[in-house]
Parts: sequence; structure tokens; C-alpha cells
Amino acid sequence: MQKKMEAALNQQINAEYYSSYLYLSMAAYFESLSLPGCANWMRVQAQEELMHALKFFDFVAERGGRIALTAIEAPETEWKSPLDCFQAVYKHEQHVTSLIHGLVDLARELRDHPADNLLQWFVAEQVEEEASADKVVQDLRRAGDSAQLLMMIDRELAQRVFTPPATGSGT
Repeated sequence: MQKKMEAALNQQINAEYYSSYLYLSMAAYFESLSLPGCANWMRVQAQEELMHALKFFDFVAERGGRIALTAIEAPETEWKSPLDCFQAVYKHEQHVTSLIHGLVDLARELRDHPADNLLQWFVAEQVEEEASADKVVQDLRRAGDSAQLLMMIDRELAQRVFTPPATGSGT
């Protein structure tokens, strides 16, 4: 594996761990609002991000690269409202999509076909991630100031469960 790709993938590992940390912070925010369904949604999201980090971690290791874990930036801890928080999720997922697209561009520039192949899974995953966050944003917008509708949304979000990948070991 070329050093430039190795360094970029190490940065992505850090970004995925940051994402997990951010979603745990959001889960704590929702716990403080007594919205356990929203907190559950964030906890599941945090688990998915850990799985993504491990998918990159395993890939670098399998290719003989050196994994270099670095400090994880502290996430935000406060939002104005549940809608504001989920809008931040959507914006964050758009940012992660841009990071993945940058990695695809780099893999193609370096003609790193194994990395390009791995990254195609993430390209598809980001479509799902953005759509999932956007759906909650749209639901919360429709709910407006209705406490009753917010509670219905919270109950729906409580149903989300983390499903680990079938292939095991994070990949």
C-alpha cells in the first residue's frame, strides 16, 4: 500500500471514531431530554461508525500498512432542539460522504484497485446514511412543536437495532 493512501486511510479511521464519539454525545443529549428512542438511534449510529472504523483498520492491516491512531477531537455536547441535532447528523453525514469521495479520488489517482473496491461499499453506505438522517429531519420538521408527534417519532426511533455485518471481523 502506498504511503499516501495509508495516511489517508488512517485519517479516515480517526474520522470514523470521531463520528462514533459525536453520536454518543448526541445520545447523551437525548438522554438528558428523556427521549430514549432518539438516544437509541444515536447509539446504534455510534456502533455503525465503530464498525466502519474497524473496516478501515482491518483493510490497512491486511494490506501490510501501519495503523496510526491519533487523538479524537471532542464533539459538541449541546443542540438547540431535537431537530437541530438531527440536522447536525445530516450535515455530518454529508461531510463524511465528501471524505469518502476524496478517498475514492485518491485511490483512482494512485491506481489502488483494492482500496477503490473497499471504498465502493462506503459510497453506497453513505447514500443510506444520508437518507436515514434526512428522513428523521423531515419527520421532525413535520412534527413542528407537537410534543405528541415528537413522542411518536421517539417511539419509532427506539425500534432501530444495530446489525453487525455478516462477514465478521468488521469487514
